[in-house]
Amino acid sequence: MPSVDRIVSKAMRRLLPFLLLMYVLAFLDRANIGFAQKALQHDTGLSDAAFAFGAGVFFAGYALFEVPGNLLLHRVGARAWMCRIMVTWGLVSSAMCLASTPGSFYVLRFLLGVAEAGFFPGIIYYLTHWFPQAARGRAIGVFYFGAPLAFIFGGPLSGLLLDMHGLFGLAGWQWLFLIEGGLASAVGVWAFWYLDNKPANARWLDDAERRVLTEAVERDARHAAAHGPQQVIDALFNARVLLFAAIYALIQVSVYGVIFFLPQQVASLLGTRVGLKVGLVTAVPWLCALAVTWCVPRHADRTGTHRAWAVMLLVLAGLGIALSGMTQSPLLALLALCCAASGFIAAQPLFWTFPTRYLTGAAAAGGIALINSLGSLGGFIAPSLRALVQHLAATGTATSGAAAGLAMLGAASLVAALLVGTRVPREAAPSADTFEPRAHRAR
Repeated sequence: MPSVDRIVSKAMRRLLPFLLLMYVLAFLDRANIGFAQKALQHDTGLSDAAFAFGAGVFFAGYALFEVPGNLLLHRVGARAWMCRIMVTWGLVSSAMCLASTPGSFYVLRFLLGVAEAGFFPGIIYYLTHWFPQAARGRAIGVFYFGAPLAFIFGGPLSGLLLDMHGLFGLAGWQWLFLIEGGLASAVGVWAFWYLDNKPANARWLDDAERRVLTEAVERDARHAAAHGPQQVIDALFNARVLLFAAIYALIQVSVYGVIFFLPQQVASLLGTRVGLKVGLVTAVPWLCALAVTWCVPRHADRTGTHRAWAVMLLVLAGLGIALSGMTQSPLLALLALCCAASGFIAAQPLFWTFPTRYLTGAAAAGGIALINSLGSLGGFIAPSLRALVQHLAATGTATSGAAAGLAMLGAASLVAALLVGTRVPREAAPSADTFEPRAHRAR
């Protein structure tokens, strides 16, 4: 009988590169607004406050439709629903090139959130159908490579597209939205033909592999059903699920409070405008995040230390964010941003092992979506909250205001670390029983 470990590795090779490509495009379409900021503001007359509101209003549309979107995925399957999500969000993202007033900017950002709703929690839920709990941190960790990769490759790409300003009469920021949105729609069509909903549908697995992997995943699902809510309505009002949502919201305050303004922060450190040079430098923190996200979830899966590592990484993120605003040295600020990005990116796949250990079935579809939905409100409030703190703290210099805004974002990450360390139950140590099926072990 084939081992679960070998089948899981085969599934990772088949699924994760494609899911990773999808997430790169998703993250790119969320965060490219940071690269377009100055040019977009110049052409449309957006104030800093209006830009911050428009950047965040994406998450309002996203949060409203997360739960129904994930329940529809549970009903119709991942391949059809992911195709719909990516095609529509790509079209809306491309339409951002038509934004000409604050009102049109707000509407398109809101609709982009509506179109993308269900994508991220849908992928997390989808992974629970393919990977047992003992391999889930590693699988989600590889999926999370999408965030740093989006900046490693997307930063220079966005900078290059901005440098196409004037080609065929379009501004650089218009090329940015048009091309990156079109890529998302194309991959969405591809997803319909490439993805399989569950191991039982996978023609690239043989009969024995399908049976062994299905049994391993179902064994974890039975364990979750015995310890967590089983109905959607119970999951939506479950105290532990709401705690997970609060923790995730705090993490997202740090993530998006940094991401939306990172190109401008780096440009200020370098004393230049946003373009290819800034795009290359902003890739450095994400290279660090990529390395940490590769190593830590794998170690946590082997040792059962997801909670301890999540706490350490969130503390690292909080300190890195705060320190990046307290130094005038570009090198020290960049090192602090490397710590920040490594911490809040690598902590998130570890975080998602907590609710997926507790939820299964329709309750998982609804509960994961609720956590992501409420958590994404952190992304909604982060830009405006950072702008407000900077305004209130500014005492004649922009530097003091910027430092206060970053300190607030760092504090959110530290509170998240405190909640994980004190409120999330400690996981059981890994054992063969959590990974290999009984028939294989007895052989």
